[in-house]
Amino acid sequence: MATLAVHHLCMGYGKHIVLPDVSLSFEKPEIVSIVGANGSGKSTLLRALARLQAPRAGAVLLDDRPIGAYTRREVARKISVLPQSAAAPPDMLAERLVACGRHPHRGYFAEYGAEDRRIIENVMRETDTWQYRDRFLQELSGGERQRVWLAMALAQEPEILLLDEPTTYLDIRHQLRLMELVREAYQRKRMTVIMVLHDLNQAIAYSHRIIALRQGTIVGDGTPSAVLTAEHIADWFGVRVQCVDIETTDGKQQFHLPLGIADEE
Repeated sequence: MATLAVHHLCMGYGKHIVLPDVSLSFEKPEIVSIVGANGSGKSTLLRALARLQAPRAGAVLLDDRPIGAYTRREVARKISVLPQSAAAPPDMLAERLVACGRHPHRGYFAEYGAEDRRIIENVMRETDTWQYRDRFLQELSGGERQRVWLAMALAQEPEILLLDEPTTYLDIRHQLRLMELVREAYQRKRMTVIMVLHDLNQAIAYSHRIIALRQGTIVGDGTPSAVLTAEHIADWFGVRVQCVDIETTDGKQQFHLPLGIADEE
């Protein structure tokens, strides 16, 4: 299983430094959520892990080698990325988009073989998108399109899956469906999943590990119950919450009910 690590990572835009000095490692298959207020550096960190943005200083290591030492195709065989605002031609068929996930293994102009077709069908069935295979992307709802994009990411057969705010713009039902699909993919493939989330309750419900960022600095890294306490949420997000334990089919689940702005007290 592939591993990722960042050592003394510094990231920025122009003169603005977003992440001054971050060190992290992802060494085992698990679901990790990166949380933090707007502007804390969550998406910038994910872009560094995906090799979409070069660091100002420090290093990103893939399997203990600098990620820049790999070709783009080599990286794509190990890491798949679902960006925050994925775009494709609206007149592209859903199955054709999913097939793009096979490019790192076949090349852009190579013919798809029986194994490629098997993988494409499997991931579309697993993400409940096979029925959309002959429909144009523009004909699908936002939730349906997002599932097709997830199928494309899974068609790469990655060892690490990166998701940047995957539930943005989706209604609550489609949010939960997508999160369930991510968890099912982890359980089937035992891959590492690293995602940026705004919804803290979803992060708690679906993650093994939470990384909290505040103004570009890691302020929490551990289990959901250890990181997302009421005190930490008040400090990092400026929101008062009440922690409630609810019995679910999977056991006790903690939820945070927002009560108000912490600074108003």
